[in-house]
Amino acid sequence: MDVPAFLQSVATPVPPAPTAGEEATRRALELDDAMQRIYDAALAQFQENILANCPIILGLFSAAGGEFWLFRPGLPPEEADPPPISYQTTKGISHSAMAIYQLLAPHLGDPSSIAWRAPTEVYRLQQQQVLDLVDELDEMPDEVRAACRDILEANIAYMSSVLDAGTFDLAGLETFARGLKNQLHTTIGFAASVQVSHWMDVLEGWREELGDDWERTYGATNSLYVTRTNNILYTVLAQFFGQEAFNDRLLMFETTAFDTTPEQMLDLMARIIADRALGQVFFKDYFLMDVELLGSGGRDAVTNEVHRRTPASGGVYTTAPGHAQIAQEARERGIEPLLPPIAPFHSHNWPWRTDASDGEGASTIAEAYEQADTP
Repeated sequence: MDVPAFLQSVATPVPPAPTAGEEATRRALELDDAMQRIYDAALAQFQENILANCPIILGLFSAAGGEFWLFRPGLPPEEADPPPISYQTTKGISHSAMAIYQLLAPHLGDPSSIAWRAPTEVYRLQQQQVLDLVDELDEMPDEVRAACRDILEANIAYMSSVLDAGTFDLAGLETFARGLKNQLHTTIGFAASVQVSHWMDVLEGWREELGDDWERTYGATNSLYVTRTNNILYTVLAQFFGQEAFNDRLLMFETTAFDTTPEQMLDLMARIIADRALGQVFFKDYFLMDVELLGSGGRDAVTNEVHRRTPASGGVYTTAPGHAQIAQEARERGIEPLLPPIAPFHSHNWPWRTDASDGEGASTIAEAYEQADTP
């Protein structure tokens, strides 16, 4: 209809009707949104069911040397006592020397700047305040206390020297840092022994309390990139769960923060266990869903033959005789193809799973289907 002149500047034209393709796309996207809501609702119920049936132990990183939680069916969650306070005090003094690097290193391009001086003066005072009472620190052997004293004195002396000079250089910073080698070896070793001994005692006690239920207990710890390979909490858990539980009942969750809440960990745990059952129903493989589903499809898209793998340089697996498209294009550009090994979904290797010869069962969705169809 015609729009009167007085409305033409404010009236919005009626948009054209969507095409059939646009409407189909909208409906498909809405279906995906609905799926996400269904998943979230189901996950809450799965988590409730899991907690009602299986004990769960969570090991979480923290500044206090970690947290361990025990969840038992029908009982309130139990948080273990933290490691002795000497872990934190020794660790804090050990790291204090590294904090001096953090204060100064950003200013190496302009060491005469006044920007680093005030915070360095404040930190020197804090170090002196600890040194004044270092003999009063509890639960610390004499040799560790002596190493702590040496670290604090060296820190104060170095900060005083650069403050008096009004400048610093990399050579002097390196000399200071490397001069603490023996002391840091002592303090770091002591802190690690306190942390590990404490958590070994806690887990030994919980295993005894759980008795036969231990064999159906799940365990998990969180990890940042830097704590992945030498993850202390996971390694402590491993001593009691055994390697046969790796990636089965004992899991490592890569997270984006040093501190992770028990609620976040339980959410991840429930998602993994529930998705494993889904994988069994859909693909007849209980561990297939531990690997991102579309990742297998994506790999199939760049590999022409998923069943005929041969090792390439550096432990890489590619396909033969027809090369993967990604390998072909890499070679055309003068690049040596680099692909991750295809390891079985079910592996008792450590969580950084890269050994294709370790484990059992399918390594791809195609293999899972093939094995499911085999009598």
